[in-house]
Amino acid sequence: MTDPLEFLGDALVELREQGLYTTIRQIAGPQGAELEIDGRRVLNFCSNNYLGLANDPRLVAAARKALDQHGVGPGAVRTIAGTMAIHTELERRLAAFKGVEATISLQSGFVANLGTIPALVGEGDAVVSDALNHASIVDGVRLCKATRYVYQHADADHLDTVLGEARSKGANRILVITDGVFSMDGDIAPLDRIVDVAERRDAIVMVDDAHGEGVLGSGGRGIVDHFGLHGRVHIEVGTMSKAFGVMGGYVAGPAVLVDWLRQRARPFLFSSAVTPADAAACIAAVDVMEESTSLVDRLWANAERFRSGMADLGFDTGHTQTPITPVILGDEALAQQFSRRLFDDEAVFAQAIAYPTVPRGTARIRAMVSAAHSDADLDRCVEAFATVGRSLGVV
Repeated sequence: MTDPLEFLGDALVELREQGLYTTIRQIAGPQGAELEIDGRRVLNFCSNNYLGLANDPRLVAAARKALDQHGVGPGAVRTIAGTMAIHTELERRLAAFKGVEATISLQSGFVANLGTIPALVGEGDAVVSDALNHASIVDGVRLCKATRYVYQHADADHLDTVLGEARSKGANRILVITDGVFSMDGDIAPLDRIVDVAERRDAIVMVDDAHGEGVLGSGGRGIVDHFGLHGRVHIEVGTMSKAFGVMGGYVAGPAVLVDWLRQRARPFLFSSAVTPADAAACIAAVDVMEESTSLVDRLWANAERFRSGMADLGFDTGHTQTPITPVILGDEALAQQFSRRLFDDEAVFAQAIAYPTVPRGTARIRAMVSAAHSDADLDRCVEAFATVGRSLGVV
């Protein structure tokens, strides 16, 4: 009898031959500026742990305390088992931090997009999405029955044209969706211009601020605060797994939006909440960010130091406007080789990223700078890139 899954083995061989097979390394211990991998201490330039909070003692202590007070799990979905007070407190604190009426917490930022989009638009409506939006937005759009449109990346003029087309075809509600910061290139959506266009076309605006919160705005409050658009962006989706250093997602906006999602967002209705320990650590992260801007300030100083060093070497870092620093190499096999050399020879962990995460021919090393990195860490990483880049003829 033939193996019905034999095709998967063939597909994996093809991925390896094309340089598209991703090796997932196993780390020991917590996230930080350094990691232990295969018994070696290596510099960590892969993590979205922007502010270095993933192993912050204040968050760890809050999680431990929550385990004693609330146990390890919520028991069932919140509509059946009830909402634990710690989840309600997290939502209250996030709403105050973001400057909105209400928030709803979910299991991840990915899940937040999957739950929100189909709950807002359906048959007879239209959803208009940036061409480079995150996979979670793409998948959320696929789940809804609205007519789908795509506008050219970060192009508000083309968005206006597409919105006009959607209106001319009789769309009822129109939802415009964009990432706030685009995770592979580090550029910032022109949200001010997007909002202007959407208001003229009477469209709902939704932004996924996964890579903006903890990075942009006053004290890391995100892209809406960065552009001063409070009250003009209807829906903000966020994650707790990047700058906040923990796990979970949320949707922020008017109280009526959050109330509707409690009634109709399927991940809220059919999947349990994050653990009480996660919720407590998230609250502690908000505490840290409200107390001081020092971590956000350090993050930006580190980003500038690293980016300047890479530019001096002649690396192509694209059009990044944030601490995300793509080192664009183009060829997929070269990117994989570059990453292996960084790890094996220089003890720097910086993974290659290729198709389907980025378009073919734009493979890269995406270097992620953190507030946890010291000046010495940054300089050592730049020198490692220089050494490998010269040996491979890249610089």
